[in-house]
Amino acid sequence: MGGECTFQSSQPVNRYLQCHELVLYKYRNHAKNLLVIVIIDFRIRLPRLYSTLSALTSLDCVTTTGPSQPYGQQHLNEPLLDHREGQLFLTEAFKVILEEVLCKGIDVNEKVCEWREPEELATLLDLELREYGEQQHQLLQRVRDVAKYSVKTNHPRFFNQLFAGVDYHALTGRFLTEALNTSQYTYEVAPVFVLMEDEVLSKLRSLVGWAQGDGIFCPGGTMSNMYAMNLARYRAFPEVKLKGQWALPRLAVFTSQESHYSVMKAAAFQGIGTENVFKVNVDDRGCMITDDLSEKIELAKSQGAVPFLVHATSGTTVQGAFDPLEPIADICDRQGLWMHVDAAWGGSVLFSKEHRHLMRGVERWESGACSGIQLLECNFDLLKRCHSADATYLFQQDKFYDMSLDTGDKSIQCGRKVDCLKLWLMWKAVGSQGLEERVDRAFAHTRYLVEEMMKREGFQLIGKPEFVNVCFWFIPPSLRGKENSPDYQDRLSKVAPVIKERMIKQGTMMVGYQPLGGRVNFFRMIVISPQLSYQDMTFFLDEIERLGNNL
Repeated sequence: MGGECTFQSSQPVNRYLQCHELVLYKYRNHAKNLLVIVIIDFRIRLPRLYSTLSALTSLDCVTTTGPSQPYGQQHLNEPLLDHREGQLFLTEAFKVILEEVLCKGIDVNEKVCEWREPEELATLLDLELREYGEQQHQLLQRVRDVAKYSVKTNHPRFFNQLFAGVDYHALTGRFLTEALNTSQYTYEVAPVFVLMEDEVLSKLRSLVGWAQGDGIFCPGGTMSNMYAMNLARYRAFPEVKLKGQWALPRLAVFTSQESHYSVMKAAAFQGIGTENVFKVNVDDRGCMITDDLSEKIELAKSQGAVPFLVHATSGTTVQGAFDPLEPIADICDRQGLWMHVDAAWGGSVLFSKEHRHLMRGVERWESGACSGIQLLECNFDLLKRCHSADATYLFQQDKFYDMSLDTGDKSIQCGRKVDCLKLWLMWKAVGSQGLEERVDRAFAHTRYLVEEMMKREGFQLIGKPEFVNVCFWFIPPSLRGKENSPDYQDRLSKVAPVIKERMIKQGTMMVGYQPLGGRVNFFRMIVISPQLSYQDMTFFLDEIERLGNNL
């Protein structure tokens, strides 16, 4: 039903609002001089509908004329979108986000997640995309459902990944970035963010110890590592940009056994080959053994390969280990190799006077992925030469402003989302001193957790943490004292997965586990959220015991 409706023996009734289930009409009853509003609910059966209308209007039946225009076929001289309606929806949706994600999502009395099996979850979310759109109240329910059934990574009991918690200034920056919806490739479309990114990069370079350099924000540490490998290859063999990989010798990359798997992805993606990534042995803490690095370089040479890149890590994914940068830099200097430091996880220590010693020698890198902000730094003006394609529709050479402000040709992407605003706004809010306090606080909570863990029976540390990664086994009572049993390792490997399943299905907390090298499954607790307290550390230990004591 739509368009203009006519009631028998009455004046025309104008459609006031229409959606798929509810239609609201108004008409003038001249006999009683009243404006009558009729709401038609198409979810009820038609006989009841006509009966209801008849009762409301003292009329016998309803007829319709003139079908309404479907969405997308409005007059071309009119806006397609109703901004007032859209802004109302955004306002209501933001209320849902504020309540469900930012209020309930940080409440320790709420669940970290509402677990559902995939089939049930798909049904609850009603994921099917249909021919016609839904009403606003239905869409708001979709927003509620998405919030309800998503994992609350802001929750104080979320320890599962290398990110956690919420910073409201950074979140505001992300909201503003999405609302402005620009792309950071030219000054003309992103003037604020071109200047802002340059300022943030400059400040980060000063933390590293550089007076100058180049850089770019990347959409993740993986992309930063791919940039580094491409830059290192280009510096060694600039002809690769024109002639391709066929013109090059077999190349060799060196990284530790516990480096991020993106090194292997980068080698595969760029045609270098995963067999040409030489894995360097690590010590018990997970740190690269430099003597083995030297041996691996000589091994690659003996096989006819040409070494060009050493990929070091500051803060490995599992153990949080820091490779010794000074001796690695010495080897790279002697061999003429590019030194990249993946500090996407551990780079935050540069903010702390107490803990920056973990990255001693960082100023000697050629490039690095620094902290969780995912940027790339390099000492050479290589980014543009390596990646530029001189697209004339974007980077015209006769622009009326300084063309060096058009930074897009340094990127392998065309469109590049703005990543600098969230960091800039947070940094503005708390200052360098506030960022240092957050780092020191995370280390303090880590020390407390380890001290409390060592007081309890059943908790066995993999090793003393170097960073904020606490790796441990939980030994249930049934396995204590049975370390020499032939099935001990097999049984121990099953403990972490069962505890993980229980905590997720109950929604009490989330923490990760994994095997590593010759070690069977163990927990990796990440102490990073600025919302954490000693009480959260105690709860974590108590909950592991509660969930695992009967195994």
